[in-house]
Amino acid sequence: MQVVDTSTRVAFLGPQGTFSHSAVLRQFPAEVSLKDFVTIDEVFTAVENGEADFGVVPVENSTEGAVNNTQDCLVDTSLKIVGEVIVPIEHHFLFKRGTDITRINKVVSHKQSLAQCRKWLVAQWPNLAQEEVASNAEAARRATVEDNVAAIAGEMAATIYGLEIAVSRIQDQRNNSTRFLVLSKSPAPPVGKDKTSILVYTENRPGALFRILEPFERNKVSLTKIETRPSKKEVWDYVFFIDFEGHVDDEPIKALFEKLKDCTAEVKVLGSYPMASPASVSGESR
Repeated sequence: MQVVDTSTRVAFLGPQGTFSHSAVLRQFPAEVSLKDFVTIDEVFTAVENGEADFGVVPVENSTEGAVNNTQDCLVDTSLKIVGEVIVPIEHHFLFKRGTDITRINKVVSHKQSLAQCRKWLVAQWPNLAQEEVASNAEAARRATVEDNVAAIAGEMAATIYGLEIAVSRIQDQRNNSTRFLVLSKSPAPPVGKDKTSILVYTENRPGALFRILEPFERNKVSLTKIETRPSKKEVWDYVFFIDFEGHVDDEPIKALFEKLKDCTAEVKVLGSYPMASPASVSGESR
C-alpha cells in the first residue's frame, strides 16, 4: 500500500461504530484521519475523487455471502484493491439503559445482521417487528433516541452510543465473519503472500466457465473464490468474480493472463494485495 501517516485519509461505511469502522482500526494506525459515509457507493466516490486516500468496504460475509452493492461498484470503478481485512462478527441485542425489556416493540439493524440472527429472533422474539437500516451503528443510534426500540449491533456500537447489552453473541453462526476490502488509486506491490482479484467477462455460449478455469489448472494457480453476477450489459449475461493466490507481477500469473486472453472476452484486474493472515481473524470487530 501507499505510505500511511497522520495525513492519510480513510473513508469507510459509517457511522462510527460499524464493523467497517472496526476493520479500519485493524488495518490502519490510530493517527490516520477517518471519514464515514452513508453508503458504499459514497466510499468508492470519495477515493475516486481524491477526498480520501483509502476506502474500506465490506465485500462478503461467511454466513450471508456477497455484498452485492460492493461487487457492483467494483465492476465500474478504476480503483484497485490493495488490502483485505477479515473481521469476526459478534452481534448483540442492545437497548437504551433503563428500558423495560417487556415493552420493546421493534428491532432495527442492517439487513445482513438481521439475517445473521434470524434463528435467534424467531426463537426469542417471534412477534417483534423488524426494520432494516443502513448500518448497525445507525441502528444503535436509533435505539438511543427512540423509545422501546432495540438494536442489533457490535460491542463498539454499544460503547459509542451508550447502550446496554441485553444478550450477547446472538448470531446464528458462531464462526461468523466479514471480509473487507481496502481500496486505493495506486496498486499494491508484492509482499510474497498475495492474492489477486479479477473480473472475467465471457461470451454467452456453452463451456464458458470450463474455458476460464482450465488455464488456472494448467498453470497450477490456486483459486480461493469464484462467483457470478449479472454483468448489466446484456440480459442474462454474467461476469465472474475470481480470487486466486499470487500477484500480477509474479511470472506464473503473467503466464496465466496470457492464456486467459484466448478464452475470455475481457479481464479486468481489480487488484493484487497481501492475503489476510489467520492471525488477523482473531478478536471482535460493519
